[in-house]
Amino acid sequence: MLRALILLCLTATGLALAAPAEAGPAVYRQTSCIGDFGDQAGRVTCGVLSVDETRGGRSSRRVAIPVAVVKASAPRTGAPPVFFLHGGPGGDVVESVAGWLRRQRADEMAAVDQDWVFLDQRGSGLATPLLDCGSVAMNDAGPLNEAAAQALIACGARQMAAGVDLSQYNERQVALDIQDLRKALGYRQIDLVGVSYGTSIAMAALRHAPQGVRAVVLDSPWPPEASWAQGGPSMVADAVRVVMAKCAADAGCANRYPTLRKDVEAMANRFLAGPQAGKARSYRADDLGGFLMDAAYSGQGARQLPADLAAMARGDFSVLEAHRADRSPYFEGQHLTHLCKEEMPFEDPGRLVEDAADDPLARLLVPSMLRYFEVCRAWPVGEPDPRDGAPQSSDVPALFLAAEIDPGCPPDLARAAVARFSKGQLFIAPNATHGVNGSSPCARRMIRAFLADPLAPVAGDCLAAEAPSFAFQYPET
Repeated sequence: MLRALILLCLTATGLALAAPAEAGPAVYRQTSCIGDFGDQAGRVTCGVLSVDETRGGRSSRRVAIPVAVVKASAPRTGAPPVFFLHGGPGGDVVESVAGWLRRQRADEMAAVDQDWVFLDQRGSGLATPLLDCGSVAMNDAGPLNEAAAQALIACGARQMAAGVDLSQYNERQVALDIQDLRKALGYRQIDLVGVSYGTSIAMAALRHAPQGVRAVVLDSPWPPEASWAQGGPSMVADAVRVVMAKCAADAGCANRYPTLRKDVEAMANRFLAGPQAGKARSYRADDLGGFLMDAAYSGQGARQLPADLAAMARGDFSVLEAHRADRSPYFEGQHLTHLCKEEMPFEDPGRLVEDAADDPLARLLVPSMLRYFEVCRAWPVGEPDPRDGAPQSSDVPALFLAAEIDPGCPPDLARAAVARFSKGQLFIAPNATHGVNGSSPCARRMIRAFLADPLAPVAGDCLAAEAPSFAFQYPET
């Protein structure tokens, strides 16, 4: 219901796309804000940026990009605003800004001494057109069954039939949208804060449209040379093994699950040999691989992982039944327009299979990751830009924050990437999972300190002090 009301609001402003406007310059119009901002309402203004879907083309189709601007509670003189870049691809942020501002992390980081600008990237969130595919079983491991792959192929056909140019929903176009929004709001300089795939958007801005970008924060970095599908199975397997190694080093966990690694690899081989019967249904390798991806991403999931893996190794698959979902966490069309243009053209499905061949945990994710290539063949996203698959270099000051446990953006990627940023600083948060600032007050303080003076060394000792050990969670007895 809320989403319907928001889209109705956009239509009322004349920015919905049922009746395209003439092609022309970017236009920003203020709108009412959606959500309960309570006593924060006086600090927040909202609007919609309308830009051509195809810049420089003959199409008159426009896209509408929702925006929320939160004024600093204690403004620092001369401080540029922060543009927050959500992850995914296919995530969103504007609809959740009201709730976000009520959390402690907002008080510690967002809109304290700098204004913060939140936008839904074209094709996702509250934007129009919305590249959503409905109920599809997928996560970052890819389409989790063949039916999901076929649903995504059909979704692409529907988007094209509706007149959407799928080649215009990608990093380069989002970078240009950021520039149009910067100019429309009258900012000379901006800082960028990206989390997860938002870091890829931030680095794309440095490649394609760096004007006015003073500094960038890259939390859980995904650099352009990283391999999503080709490298994905091994990244998930590595993250799971980091958790199991921590269990082996923890007396309480090791006593409960003394043969965990051996049991888990034996279980993986059973799943690879064929479906495993549970009480509710049978479970395939895709089910287990998709679960491992999501569990290792999450702080709670990673802490429960030894207990969950031990239960599954005993034949109790209730956690897989609980994890079962028919809806991805993304606006799937926007997810695919990015991956099919920025990731899969630079990756080799044959290498994906070869690289995982000797690792039973990695092999669990091979079928779903291969489906990305199948789906992308049916999504006409245009020719890739070689720069989007090449290592990124920059002289812009950058703060890299990586989590020790991360199946999607592992710390080795950040270690390699920061070497190419002449003013880059890297910190790896021990015992942390994906999206460091979300659970770390220390990381939030570090981000504010860096943005206060991007050329000064950042003190990161508090990361280790904050999480000196990994606290596992066990089922109640």
